[in-house]
Amino acid sequence: MVDAAHQSRKKELELTILMPCLDEAETIATCIDKARDYLDHSGVRGEILVADNGSTDGSPEIAAEHGARVVRVDERGYGAALKAGIDAAQGRFVIMGDADDSYDFSDLHPFVKELREGAELVMGNRFKGGIAPGAMPGLHKYLGNPVLSGIGRLFFKAPVGDFHCGLRGFDRKAIAGLGLESRGMEFASEMVVKATLRQKAIAEVPTPLYPDGRSRQPHLRSWRDGWRHLRFLMLFSPKWLFLYPGLLLLTAGIASMLWLEPRPRSVFGIELDVNTLTFSVVAIVCGFEAIFFSVIARAAAADLRVLPRDPLVERLRRYWTLERGLVVGGATFAIGLVAALAAVGSWGRQSFGELDPAATLRIVLPAGTALIVGLQIVFGSCLLSVLNLRGERDERRRENEK
Repeated sequence: MVDAAHQSRKKELELTILMPCLDEAETIATCIDKARDYLDHSGVRGEILVADNGSTDGSPEIAAEHGARVVRVDERGYGAALKAGIDAAQGRFVIMGDADDSYDFSDLHPFVKELREGAELVMGNRFKGGIAPGAMPGLHKYLGNPVLSGIGRLFFKAPVGDFHCGLRGFDRKAIAGLGLESRGMEFASEMVVKATLRQKAIAEVPTPLYPDGRSRQPHLRSWRDGWRHLRFLMLFSPKWLFLYPGLLLLTAGIASMLWLEPRPRSVFGIELDVNTLTFSVVAIVCGFEAIFFSVIARAAAADLRVLPRDPLVERLRRYWTLERGLVVGGATFAIGLVAALAAVGSWGRQSFGELDPAATLRIVLPAGTALIVGLQIVFGSCLLSVLNLRGERDERRRENEK
């Protein structure tokens, strides 16, 4: 009976206002009181939930005294606290915000309105809502946030102008289904990226930002946490991490090799010869490997259900069988081997004596390139075939579970 009553109350709640907390004794009461004021005046049936991440300054006790429900989160980290809070939330919708009094919890109507109209993630935008003097360091305002948000829009086409706004609302079930894993500050980016990739309905509302009310330094570490956000964005975008750099290197390497293969070239009075040709080989090999990494990374991420399936990669997986890979890779390797043997034969005709590097390297370097690329194709095709076997097995298992 108790469990049934608990479930009934849980279904009745429309909103959970969630605040991650770590030593916020100076401001937690103000935030809770503003949130309570919103619930009282709006008529929204909701709760205030504080996910405490190991505070030692009495924050949990203060939160409880002001009417918030407190959950203790032993695992440290901004993302860990929020994930535990989302799991414990009883509302259909969740609005999360920092407990440092930099956001106005007494005016959450724009978020609730968008959520009621069908948005699954509603992001605050501090640049549209107004950043009060002293509310955001210049490094974050003019470099960190604009650059990282711009990268996020470029990589994932996310309709979000402020990736790192701490005030955001979402449909609890929709976001819980994304499988968010980050434990640190990059949790904020992971939510936006995965919601975009899974084609969730995303809206954005202007959100003012005020100077926080704490006397201590914030937990955020600009360069460390900025790098963690950037690293996450890169790792979740194999195209930008591997494919596009690989295509650039491969194209530049092939073009320069074809240009330098017949004879040395002069550019602005500087002669480019076999030394430059050597770097063309490096560009081709690295570029080709990066492209293969892109395909394999995307395939593995899709099989693990970390990223959605890419139609182009899926068509390639169906077409590029192990047998085709062995044939193409073997043929490329054979071309390189024939060229290498021709170079050795030419050397033998000179009684294996001293050679002219400028002449012989024009045969040896392309031969070596074909040998390496051929092996890359063979090994990459084998690895892709292993992934295909696993993917097919997982698909069959999911079909059987249905």
